[in-house]
Formats: sequence, structure tokens, C-alpha cells
Amino acid sequence: MEQDEKLRYLRMALYGVGIIFIVGVPAMMLWIWPSGWRWTPPQPEYEQMIMGIYATLGVFLILAAKDPLASASLIRFTIWSSIVHGGIMLVRAVMDETDRANLLGDVPGLFLVAFVLWYLMPKRARVQ
Repeated sequence: MEQDEKLRYLRMALYGVGIIFIVGVPAMMLWIWPSGWRWTPPQPEYEQMIMGIYATLGVFLILAAKDPLASASLIRFTIWSSIVHGGIMLVRAVMDETDRANLLGDVPGLFLVAFVLWYLMPKRARVQ
């Protein structure tokens, strides 16, 4: 895939991930699939905090879609924070059988976000 084509797809991915972070994370946690996106027992304070953080990140990812190369640090932060968050959740879900549904929910979701953004990030901005 050419770099210009990747950049076009990266813009679309940033819009998509931004919208998912703003609307999709709360919807999955609260209504659509709570067992795959919440911890057991539910922790409302944690959930409000994480939804606020992801909604804020989502807004900035949408803004970054206008000029992804100028926002390379934010995109790299999103990639690495998704890997770290997903990795911690993976370990916790493996250790605690009440959270195993997360292995099919938010854990692969975070790794997917990281992979898509990493793959689409132009090589000239990927390593810095």
C-alpha cells in the first residue's frame, strides 16, 4: 500500500476510532456488552473515569485526522497506551475468571486499535 493511500486510510481510522472512543466505549460498557467491557463487580467511579479519558482522547483523534503527520505523537501515544492498557487487562482477565469475557471484548479491541493505527502510520512518522 502506498504511503499516500495509507495516510488517507489513517485519516478514516482516526475518525472511526475517535467516534468509537467517544460513543462506542460507553455504549459497550453500559448497554451493549457490559460483561465484555466492564470489570466484575462493576466499579462506577473507574468506569466514569475511563469513559472520560477515552472520550477526550477520541475528540483529539478526530482533530488529528485533519493532519495526522502533525499529530504523530498523539497517534503514537494512542498506539502505545492501547497496548499497555490491553496488556494489563489481558493479565488481569487471565488471573481473574470473573473477567474472562474481557478476553473477547475490550482486550482485543485495544490491540486492534493499536495495530490498525501502527500499520497505517506513514513510515516517515512511525519511527521518531
